[in-house]
Amino acid sequence: MAPTDDVPAFITETDRLEALCDELSDEEFYAVDTEFHTERTYWPALALIQLAWRDKVALVDPLAVDPAPLKRVFEGSGTAVAHAAGQDLDILRRACGAAPGRVFDTQVAAGFLGISSPSLGRLVDLVLGISLAKADQLSDWLQRPLPTGQLAYAAGDVEHLLALRTAMVGRLSERGRLEWALEECQQVLPGQRRSTVPEEAWWKVGDMRRLTGRARSVAQEVTAWRERRAAVVDRPRRSVLSDLAVLTIAQRPPRDRQELAKLRGVDERSLAKGGAAEILEAVERGRSLPQDELRLPPDAAESKASQVAVAVCAGLVRQIAEQLEFDQGLLATRSDIALLIVGEPSRLDHGWRSDIAGDPIRQLLAGEVSAAFDAEGGLVLEVRSHVPAGPHLAG
Repeated sequence: MAPTDDVPAFITETDRLEALCDELSDEEFYAVDTEFHTERTYWPALALIQLAWRDKVALVDPLAVDPAPLKRVFEGSGTAVAHAAGQDLDILRRACGAAPGRVFDTQVAAGFLGISSPSLGRLVDLVLGISLAKADQLSDWLQRPLPTGQLAYAAGDVEHLLALRTAMVGRLSERGRLEWALEECQQVLPGQRRSTVPEEAWWKVGDMRRLTGRARSVAQEVTAWRERRAAVVDRPRRSVLSDLAVLTIAQRPPRDRQELAKLRGVDERSLAKGGAAEILEAVERGRSLPQDELRLPPDAAESKASQVAVAVCAGLVRQIAEQLEFDQGLLATRSDIALLIVGEPSRLDHGWRSDIAGDPIRQLLAGEVSAAFDAEGGLVLEVRSHVPAGPHLAG
């Protein structure tokens, strides 16, 4: 399985893939990455799976061999090391029937070292002092045969990940943050992330949030239909029905195919093969949708929370992040803070975030402590005296 003349092993046969799985099954750590395209399909089109372990690299061609045998590796006791793993894990689960159950995500871990959302190339350079070849953004990973240069680039995405993990674990351990990072890495696993709900897909379409009344119900049902249809036919959402068409249908719900065909943005291709009838059915569902079944976008917590409270708490979080030399966005966003203030579920409710930032904010909100400034202008929390500072602050 070892590369020859710097060219990684290219797996295109089932017996070689099975042998690869045998070799990987006993590895405590292995690196993984994927190459895929999303331009022409609803589901990402998997083009390549890259794997590295010890001093070896292998590239699995899912266009030539069913990658399903990798399921036993992913369900094993080994830990996958990946960078920005979320979408890769979703793709692997769909292609192989399982995704790695244990993951060390180098991009996530970087935040605990004060490095905010770095690219793999930047992180490898910062931590290992190695410059990776830059990606060709126009590379076609579905072409065959793949040029030697592309294969070498694909191998580069995994060949340094294990060394990167080792170096980062050392730095995290020195700062007492390894457990925090490992806890956060588990949040990238498919079962920990919220999947798309078709009835909520309309929230992300253009000016949909400006709709009122029954138009919102129609938007919900038509967009949900589009989401499900796109998944079944494996085509991009907008090729099934454009955003403009969804918006105009919601604003001017058609009664029949003739009215539907005249609406702005509606393409004849969207109406073919039963599409027109299904869209009209979705419109009618929207017209008669009970009010309690309408899924409205959650009100922005920031609009409900006291802006003074958000500002003070955000300043506290910023200072905590700076003191820890920490990625502030990883610690808490303004939305996280606002959700906590208004009593809605927040990332600050549990785990390491609760210990570092959630508890101080809760003490501040409960009036147990007060905020003040030290001689250097830093924000500090002090036990409250409950003595008003002056008449203008009383009551």
